Amino acid sequence: MPSDTHADRSGEAMGLIVRAQVLKEALVARATKADELRRVPDETIADFREAGFFRMLQPTRWGGLEVDPTTFFDVQMTVASACPSSAWVLGVVAVHAWQLALFPLQAQEDVWGTDAGTLISSSYAPTGKVARAEGGYRISGRWSFSSGCDHCQWVFVGGLIPPEVEGKPPEMRTFLLPRSDYRIDDNWHVAGLKGTGSKDIVVENAFVPEHRTHKLIDGYKRQSPGNAVNPSPLYRLPFGQIFVRSVSTSAIGAAQGALDAFLEIAAKRVAASDGAKVSEDPTTQTVCARAASLVDETRAVLRRNFDEMMTLVREGKDIAIDRRVRFRLDSAMAVVKSVEAVDLLFTASGGRAIFLGSPLLRYFLDVHAARAHYANNPDKPARNVGAVMLGAKTTDYFI
Repeated sequence: MPSDTHADRSGEAMGLIVRAQVLKEALVARATKADELRRVPDETIADFREAGFFRMLQPTRWGGLEVDPTTFFDVQMTVASACPSSAWVLGVVAVHAWQLALFPLQAQEDVWGTDAGTLISSSYAPTGKVARAEGGYRISGRWSFSSGCDHCQWVFVGGLIPPEVEGKPPEMRTFLLPRSDYRIDDNWHVAGLKGTGSKDIVVENAFVPEHRTHKLIDGYKRQSPGNAVNPSPLYRLPFGQIFVRSVSTSAIGAAQGALDAFLEIAAKRVAASDGAKVSEDPTTQTVCARAASLVDETRAVLRRNFDEMMTLVREGKDIAIDRRVRFRLDSAMAVVKSVEAVDLLFTASGGRAIFLGSPLLRYFLDVHAARAHYANNPDKPARNVGAVMLGAKTTDYFI
């Protein structure tokens, strides 16, 4: 069993979280600019690079930090409390370094061999066409919602490989392409998470060699080619568990940001009708308590889940399917509960909350945009959890 040489890096973990806290003021100041640009500002990407945020889940062999996932998600939540769009891009782009570590070594060298700071965006829905070719595959199509793509030089896109034997199911893989093999369609005009720059990726008959593909089933089985060269327990986590949290955790931070903003406003606000202090209103006090409880619950469940998984992978043990399906549901429910918290705060904020300059409005729109992501819909994961509890086999392999 490989040793986890980074298990005791509490000082390094705390340093990353402190850096995120220090950046909050600048991120708040840039939030409007991010919305106007419809992407994260270059200054923010530079700050994330300097802070080491994009290297948190990158293998040490490439200069990465290989931090515990809870540290990664604590940083993402801290950033999201200031600017959810920036945190969303940080989460999904940084997690791609973790997935690239699962690819064959040649693919890692293709991306990081010249510049280990090279970034990757993604769009995993298998919406393109894949055809077999000598030594690899030909792919074409359009993939939507590639967050942070303007700042990345490579992309992951999902695709289904046609079966070699008639009657067999197609095989789901992630395909890795350089910027020269695709173009970005600037169509990101949205109401929430405006600054994520989640534009479309368009590919026209690009060749992808075999070594630049990753099988979904390998991520599910935790037996990927990259495990041979990146033996840390971190890379023995299931792919689905890491990815879904990268698109749900920003919602927890957004809920915390909304609560912080609400508390600051309510402390100074007086009711227009009678001049009473809003902070002394029992309803306002109850809303604060309920929102804080929801944020605390979602944070605690996230940490519990990853503590349990990391303990198991460090000991070389399996993660039981009934736990994996539950963890998958917990990820989606974190967004549902974050939406509930923000809605409570927004509703209690009165008419001023609907003005464009209101911080509550940004958190409201951003957390609802996060809920719209496919991975953050709890319906299918909940049905799967219930079915597994009743003795059926899982129908979800992105767990």
